[in-house]
Amino acid sequence: MSESRARPSTFRVLGIDPAAAGPTGYGVVESDGRRCRTLHYGALKVADKIRKESAGAALQAVHSLICDLLQEFSPDAMAVESIFSALNVKTALRLAEVRGVVLLAAAQHNVVVHSYAPRLIKSSVAGYGNADKRQVQMMVRTLLQMNETPEPSDAADALAVALCHVQNEQFRVRFAVPATSVMRTPRLAREAARRITRAEIIRVQPAR
Repeated sequence: MSESRARPSTFRVLGIDPAAAGPTGYGVVESDGRRCRTLHYGALKVADKIRKESAGAALQAVHSLICDLLQEFSPDAMAVESIFSALNVKTALRLAEVRGVVLLAAAQHNVVVHSYAPRLIKSSVAGYGNADKRQVQMMVRTLLQMNETPEPSDAADALAVALCHVQNEQFRVRFAVPATSVMRTPRLAREAARRITRAEIIRVQPAR
């Protein structure tokens, strides 16, 4: 699902949810400072046959996808979910390879990349860091005022990553916080999520 590229005074973010073996989610979010809207989202699933034929085929597919999205939507920034520290070594290495081609594509298109921890992303959109995938999907739908729940969950996760950065950037601009400080200090980023989404969370936080 996609919309046109008309963008008067807006901030556009490409969110990426990289995966070691499953689909890599992507989502483009645009904000005018008052509300956010979804421009495009989805998930790339590379067939097992292609993965077996070539070790780099899946990475090439992800790289091509990101390049196409960057060219089509010209985002102001890219936001990527960071590697979860509890992953086993093999999975972490595979995920690092996917993140590597994502970062390469961004560098080739001169787009700045911001990384966010999974718990921080969930906290920013759902109000708490242990939200499950369904709760994240429902909150993403609410915050972006979507007519349908974003599917698959990988795409919803990518939209959540993009929303997390939009909120972080709004906090940085509003309180004149240097960009480097926001990125290096998780506490400031968490505070950004709390301040900016408090009203929405109170209104629509899912029942635990």
